[in-house]
Amino acid sequence: MKTIDQLVLAAALAFLKRGESGWLCTVVKTFGASPRPLGSMMALDEKGNVHGSLSGGCIEDELLAKLQRGELAVAGAVLLEYGVSPEENERFGLPCGGRMHILLEPLSPNEIRCDLLEELSGALAARQPIRRVVDLATGDWQLGAVGSCQALQIDDIRLQQDFGPRFQLLLIGANELARCIAEIALAMDYRVLVCDPREDRRNQWSVNGAELLAGMPDDAVSEHGDSFTAVVTLTHDPRIDDMALMQALTQSLFYVGALGSQRTSDKRRVRLKELDISDQQLQQLHAPVGLPIGSKSAMEIAVAIMAQLTQLRAGKRRADNEVPAN
Repeated sequence: MKTIDQLVLAAALAFLKRGESGWLCTVVKTFGASPRPLGSMMALDEKGNVHGSLSGGCIEDELLAKLQRGELAVAGAVLLEYGVSPEENERFGLPCGGRMHILLEPLSPNEIRCDLLEELSGALAARQPIRRVVDLATGDWQLGAVGSCQALQIDDIRLQQDFGPRFQLLLIGANELARCIAEIALAMDYRVLVCDPREDRRNQWSVNGAELLAGMPDDAVSEHGDSFTAVVTLTHDPRIDDMALMQALTQSLFYVGALGSQRTSDKRRVRLKELDISDQQLQQLHAPVGLPIGSKSAMEIAVAIMAQLTQLRAGKRRADNEVPAN
């Protein structure tokens, strides 16, 4: 499954290749509460087809109305502000006190723009961080690889927008709990991979959108793991789970978790130490997995796990947005 950003960029590329014009709309500033996060994008073609989202629908409707009246900019990028008054907050579905700035970029069909959209889409598909810099005076784009992503930045001269790999979740074990986790994770826009070397378990798997892997779990972690990957072991079989954990704890992953009680987790840590996993590496292991919310059923445990991932991602975003003191 593609991310929302990939779908928006693909839609823009498609209408440009058809010889049609359109607009790329990006949330570039937020104040207070806002319905969509910084960097959210929407593509709008000249026929009024909308791809992506900026709000609950009201801002999209306002842009469509501007399109019908012929009021959308075609000569250069324009910054639009929404939510400057209580009346606008209510009209555009913004939470109390919320404000948003939307950058509206006209897109005309030309080979250079199509090539840039293809390059940007290709980097996202290959899980390679990439930066888009927009000259606000000319509308020109520059793309370049980056080592790590920074928060979106905009001033009077340019927009700098980094695109990082989509977060992905690698589940070890195709069981009922994995099904519950996968369904929530897919709804939260994770890429979900499920690895189980047992053919009978794979044959019972039925979650559309999750990618099923038949190999050994350590190979799956080695092949797919990166700093945007969470690995969670779920089989209760040390011969399977420990293989994945031994590999995961030696890589720079976003998250490593293992299902089991505190007693089971303590025994697992002893086994992993005997297999030459260091104390420092073991500190990266979340076991028991998930937030301690008293969960018992499969869906409750799935909620606890996804809540913990959400908590950690929020902390990572805050850390990435901090500016070092001079």
